[in-house]
Amino acid sequence: MIKIAPSILSADFANLERDIRRVSTADYLHVDVMDGVFVPNISIGLPVVESIRKVTDLPLDVHLMIVEPVRYVERFCDAGADLVTVHLEADTEANTHAAIAKIHARGKRAGVVLKPKTPAEAVLPFLEEVELILVMTVEPGFGGQKFMADQMGKVSQIRRWIDERNPACELEVDGGVAPDTCRTCIDAGANVLVAGSAVYKAEDIPARIAQLRG
Repeated sequence: MIKIAPSILSADFANLERDIRRVSTADYLHVDVMDGVFVPNISIGLPVVESIRKVTDLPLDVHLMIVEPVRYVERFCDAGADLVTVHLEADTEANTHAAIAKIHARGKRAGVVLKPKTPAEAVLPFLEEVELILVMTVEPGFGGQKFMADQMGKVSQIRRWIDERNPACELEVDGGVAPDTCRTCIDAGANVLVAGSAVYKAEDIPARIAQLRG
């Protein structure tokens, strides 16, 4: 089944509880955490994640776009994240393994994320440790960017490795996912689609979520 993870980056933060409830037919709630260092933007932190946890039963898919995420993964787990993803570019390989171990020690799911310029091979040291791999189809840091179709070869390669070595692992794409690009992602092997503006700008949000499932 194709899962949809609406990104609250496109929600109305003055009415965040309302906008979270509007996507209740989705599978995950995607929460982008940006520190202004790893990416050139600042979004939200631990107090907001704690508040979100109180108003939804959707699994929280927390995407850490921060330097040295190993410092904070346990706190995001404790704040209510169900799945925490860390960027391979944000720290050393050893610290990324440590971050994954800390997430698992909290009883939560762990994932790794690749920016567009990061080759597929970067996931190999972590492939059998994680529950999800996220391929960025835009440069991380801002919503509403144009979908990068040239990332589909990377998605397909990672899908082959997942099927061979860790079939339970999910494969997620994030960036520019919309009605005209969702099928491309699914055909390449993704089974979790992050969508922000495509969901929140729709007149009928449940219908749009159903449409994005392909």
